[in-house]
Amino acid sequence: MLKPSVEQIVDYAAPSSMRQNVELLLTHVNKIIIGRERPVRLALACLLARGHLLIEDLPGVGKTTLAQALAATLGLDFVRIQFTSDLLPADVIGVSIFNTQDNRFEFHPGPIFSQLVLADEINRATPKAQSALLEAMEEKQVSAEGKTYALPQPFFVIATQNPNQQIGTFPLPESQLDRFLMRIDIGYPDFEAERMLLQGQDRRQLLHQLKPAIDQQSLLLLQHSCQQVHCSDALTDYVQALLQASRNSSWLRCGLSPRAGMALTRAAKAWAYMAARGLVLPEDIQSVAPSVLHHRLQAQDPQSSRPEELVRKLLESVPIP
Repeated sequence: MLKPSVEQIVDYAAPSSMRQNVELLLTHVNKIIIGRERPVRLALACLLARGHLLIEDLPGVGKTTLAQALAATLGLDFVRIQFTSDLLPADVIGVSIFNTQDNRFEFHPGPIFSQLVLADEINRATPKAQSALLEAMEEKQVSAEGKTYALPQPFFVIATQNPNQQIGTFPLPESQLDRFLMRIDIGYPDFEAERMLLQGQDRRQLLHQLKPAIDQQSLLLLQHSCQQVHCSDALTDYVQALLQASRNSSWLRCGLSPRAGMALTRAAKAWAYMAARGLVLPEDIQSVAPSVLHHRLQAQDPQSSRPEELVRKLLESVPIP
């Protein structure tokens, strides 16, 4: 008997049960990442919107742990690629090896052929190695030796990077940054959360105890439900106004692309769905805008403004509908 499609299942699945799954996912991850509810919520919204996530912060604040907690909670095939200066594209994509028995080359898939890929310290690899992720993140496929290979579904990339001013880093080019739906930071925990970390069980041990909160079919249902959240014409006008304001700005090096507008809409829909609403509000767009636009805006004078200030200035320049 054929399994029903996602579209057929969503017709008779109870929305309340799927929203309960969202809260269950958040609860599971927050057991590992203590005191950082907003970064955790943004990270989950990014994955529900079928986007890729970039986590940038200082070493030791929980970037890798957050990625591992999400992978364990979602129950996806997980692989970690440690990006280093000597990493080659073939180390990520895979390599063709000659089979002497069959007298032909055989492609041996690399670690990119996993459902959730953690690109750890991605900016410690050279631009050549970084570029190995470009096609995979955009097309959900890789090309090698003149052939195209589809990646498993769902497919997510969670990349971590250290601040660019640290030794041994290669800044990600704009084309690579634009593949990430969101860029977030985790920050230091507050006093009480840090005390719980110091007195509690090691986070790595807790990760091994973490069980999947949902199955892959439920994850696909959640993603489909996020896409069905209604975004009115007025909200679409608001997103377009933000794009136009960035393009007409004298204090930005270049304006936002249509892909940025689509990313902002997708993220806002996921944010609204996680708040148990079936339509997008202006507050949803403003809530996710810093994470979606932070890595896409550049000031004419990079020394004059930080990305956070650029996003705030852009939001303030456009009236809320």
